[in-house]
Amino acid sequence: MKLLYFAWLKTRIGMAEETATPPATVKTAGDLLDWLASRGPGYAAALTDRRVVRVAVNQEYVGFDHPLRPDDEVALFPPVTGG
Repeated sequence: MKLLYFAWLKTRIGMAEETATPPATVKTAGDLLDWLASRGPGYAAALTDRRVVRVAVNQEYVGFDHPLRPDDEVALFPPVTGG
């Protein structure tokens, strides 16, 4: 699974992207966030408040209950404002 991090999430996690193989228990976007938060202090700091984290799977916004597949591209970013 390709993971992409943007804005302050990238800064707190310490990288812009990575390829990861989550455990079989990770079935949804919310499960992925839980698993990532357990991977270390940078991840935990970035994912503490889920109200300010948005998820896109294969370039489409999804909810935390969205199912994931091993070949998905998952992007995590803060809410985007327009103007």
